[in-house]
Amino acid sequence: MEERSIIDELVEKAKRAQAEIEGYTQEQVDALVKAIGKTIYDHAVELAEEAVSETGFGRVDSKIYKQQKACAAAWYYLRDKKSVGAIDYDTINEVVTFAKPVGVVACLTPSTNPTSTTASNGMNVIKCRNAMIVSPHPGAKNVTIHGVNLINEALKELGAPENLIQVIEAPTMALSKELMQKADVVIATGGHAMVKSAYSSGRPCYGVGQGNVQVLVGEDYTDFDKMASTIVGSRAYDNGMPCTGEQAIHFPKEKYDEIVAAFIRAKAAMIPDDKRELLAGMLFREDGKINTKYVGMKPVKMAAEMGFEVPEDTQILIFNNMGVSRSNPLCREKLCPVIQLFPYDSFEQGVADAKTNLLWEGAGHTSVIYTNDTKSAEYAGNELPVGRLVVNQAGGAASGGNYINGLSPTMSLGCGSWGNNSISDNLTYKHLMNTTKLAYCHECRMPALDEVWKL
Repeated sequence: MEERSIIDELVEKAKRAQAEIEGYTQEQVDALVKAIGKTIYDHAVELAEEAVSETGFGRVDSKIYKQQKACAAAWYYLRDKKSVGAIDYDTINEVVTFAKPVGVVACLTPSTNPTSTTASNGMNVIKCRNAMIVSPHPGAKNVTIHGVNLINEALKELGAPENLIQVIEAPTMALSKELMQKADVVIATGGHAMVKSAYSSGRPCYGVGQGNVQVLVGEDYTDFDKMASTIVGSRAYDNGMPCTGEQAIHFPKEKYDEIVAAFIRAKAAMIPDDKRELLAGMLFREDGKINTKYVGMKPVKMAAEMGFEVPEDTQILIFNNMGVSRSNPLCREKLCPVIQLFPYDSFEQGVADAKTNLLWEGAGHTSVIYTNDTKSAEYAGNELPVGRLVVNQAGGAASGGNYINGLSPTMSLGCGSWGNNSISDNLTYKHLMNTTKLAYCHECRMPALDEVWKL
């Protein structure tokens, strides 16, 4: 008889737990969802400290804020949404929609956001009466396991079935691959290789694509201090690791001196032109892969590695671009607090350069535009291959948790076919439910056939 694997046991336990909550009322489900978010919110400080200690990535203050923001925003969004029983009545077409679980959801979490991703995805998973199995990044397994254990303690107090949320305690690539093949649905939040593997699992999958956020400054925009302060704060967040961090700024060339001065006032520092090639060699290896040594590195330390000094309170580094070209690795996503400057001759050229950058890396993800001109915003929205274009906001607002736009809060941003993803939306509970359409018979409403083809 063939020996059962660890994954088989986890999936079997998950299916039993999921079957138990399938009969829960909306109120019972929402109590579990709230408990997941509130638990990570309440333990954000210790989990942030553990994450930085274990992975060596990012900033404790950013991770505290990230967990609290992600959990609070998710609950605020989910608290009044229907996900049990009849969730929609279309009285015009006489169709009733019923929500059903998808089953056991595998969640692959990254080392950069281990517990915030676990909580955000977990809230969406449980909202639809599913069970979840977390596959942590090996470099962040301890803090991820701790987060899951804290959540399970809270769920136990509410009488939830055991094993509703489980975690692989000794994660490996082989176990993650097996989990993806045996779960009902996969959520893959992490690097390109992991997401590609998830889409090769043969199971329905929601993955994310690479970020490479391009910022456009419209010819009408003049509040450079506000813009610089917003961008510096966003790019310094967690030392530049978030996929929504700004990577390049395209602006009118005649405004160069004003914009650079605004960034310097906002605690940015300029990388000398003769040091830019050093930066490219630091951030990317000869084989093109990211050099993890510099992921989330502080700007003061990065400057020292390049042989120059910046003030101790420097938040990000800015530098003049070395051209829009595939041969320029600095046109790629950079997982540290640096931004390159692209002065343009015309707004249309700026949009074209941003689009070129995105099509090399980051297509489908996010971009930002600073403008008070609706036509400029809509021109960029029509031209850029991104799932989200946020106006006069930090790139991080694309995740919808800032309460300043209408985007759904998430830790998993789909990038559509541009990024080899199945959705270009922000992942929410809606993507984790099956639906049944109850369609009543009504009087035939078919138009006359000779009318069908008329414009």
